[in-house]
Amino acid sequence: MGKTDVLREAFIDLYAVPRMTEARLRRLLERFGEPEEILKAGSHDIVEIDGIDSELAAAISSYRRSSETDKRIKNAKSLGVKTVSYQDEGFPANLKELKQMPPVLFVRGEVKDDDRLAIAIVGTRRLTYYGRQVAEKLAWKLAQHSVTVVSGLARGIDTWAHRGALAAGGRTLAVLGCGIDVYYPPENQKLYENISEHGAVLSEFTLGMEPLAMNFPKRNRIVSGLSKGVVAVEAGERSGVLNTVAWAADQGRDVFAVPGRIIDRTSVGTNRLLRDGARIVTSAKDILQELGVALHLEERAKISVAEDEKPVLEFLSGDPLHVDEICQGLGIPMAKLLGVLMQLEVKGLVRQLPGKFFVKRI
Repeated sequence: MGKTDVLREAFIDLYAVPRMTEARLRRLLERFGEPEEILKAGSHDIVEIDGIDSELAAAISSYRRSSETDKRIKNAKSLGVKTVSYQDEGFPANLKELKQMPPVLFVRGEVKDDDRLAIAIVGTRRLTYYGRQVAEKLAWKLAQHSVTVVSGLARGIDTWAHRGALAAGGRTLAVLGCGIDVYYPPENQKLYENISEHGAVLSEFTLGMEPLAMNFPKRNRIVSGLSKGVVAVEAGERSGVLNTVAWAADQGRDVFAVPGRIIDRTSVGTNRLLRDGARIVTSAKDILQELGVALHLEERAKISVAEDEKPVLEFLSGDPLHVDEICQGLGIPMAKLLGVLMQLEVKGLVRQLPGKFFVKRI
């Protein structure tokens, strides 16, 4: 059995132990390192850990897998679910900055280094046509500029944010308030699968966990934590969006809001955020200027650009250009141009899109 299988099974087993919590699992991982080592440990070693009493220590050391847990493990394998703990290199970099990070994430798809440049787009489930248009367009434009779009796969604004990013050929991350093997809402199953193929679906909850109401405020801290900023598109007076925004502020993330009509209930929350100091968003450019460009100034200063690379970099923009158009515009031989573009891509200054189109990274 490979390492991926061992880790996945061990984490599912540990969450099947009665009274296991995230805080306790984190302490156990700090002491034993790997999840499978926790299950091998004797109760006398486990009980020495702060927050672990003799009853829980005995439950861990004498744990035997139930048939229900065995089904979940087999299902996880068939779905290609991976696990990544906060101690692993593959754990999302933005989440590692947080005190409230989960000890482990269940993942379908792949979280990449490029996903550090991410924006969360959130909003009400009871969206208006205006909200749908804004969410989809913002996500589409951000994805075009190599910004990963994060949301919660809920009905409404979340759904259209994910769809917009996918339509642009970009990346998107969906954070669930249920087990990763639970399709919720059920009508988003196809969208879920598309996201897992062109980004990642993530959950801190063990397999089989139902979408309980109390899970979503907790889930929201991961939505904001994965991102550099949170954009509230539409939110009512008591919308759960405001919980995500509160997490963002606590985590030091930027808070953006889209203005809405003062007579619309779905804009009460977002207009209040603007009144309280959130950054106004009238187009994706507002986000890119306030967040994206600033993010890369320091990084770009450290990257040396060769003389033959400068004209190509200056010619490119945030709008896709075909390699033939670049070649014609600069008058550079194709063979040389492709070599330069490859170097710029390696340096993270240029991104290649399907069909030999290239864009400058913001």
